[in-house]
Amino acid sequence: MTNPILEVEKALHVEDVDRAFLLKVVQPSLVGLIDGSISTLAPLFAAAFASHNSHITFLVGTAAAIGAAISMAFAEGLSDTGEHTGRGHPAIRGSIVGAATFIGGIFHTLPFLLTNLTAALYLAYIIVAVELLAIGYIRYRYFKMGFWSSVGQVVFGGALVFLAGILIGSA
Repeated sequence: MTNPILEVEKALHVEDVDRAFLLKVVQPSLVGLIDGSISTLAPLFAAAFASHNSHITFLVGTAAAIGAAISMAFAEGLSDTGEHTGRGHPAIRGSIVGAATFIGGIFHTLPFLLTNLTAALYLAYIIVAVELLAIGYIRYRYFKMGFWSSVGQVVFGGALVFLAGILIGSA
């Protein structure tokens, strides 16, 4: 015979572990991926359209990815101690956000290692699309949001930043 109180306690413990994982790992990772994938688009594509040079674009994109990672790591680490919110140690959270921000920013920068700017741009467009789909999937999987509405929200934000980069780079 099973003890119903014990079963409820087990279920609550599993939910707490999942909630802790969401607060301490998934949410900081998602914030970093979103920021890295979206905030680096404007400087990257502005550099591409202004310079017409893959090497310069790569340098700007790398600087944007590293700068965003450092900024986001400090912002997350200094936002709260984690004691009252249960979000975990600030240095660990900051490291997670910083690493995810760098990953989000560097992947669509790597195509600019190619010397052919047109090929680099098309490859970067594909990588940005995959990044945005991945962000939509993470929001769907872990936060129970609708997949397509989540992708739509992320694409809308990315499109605004992308257009800003193109407009500034074409000026």
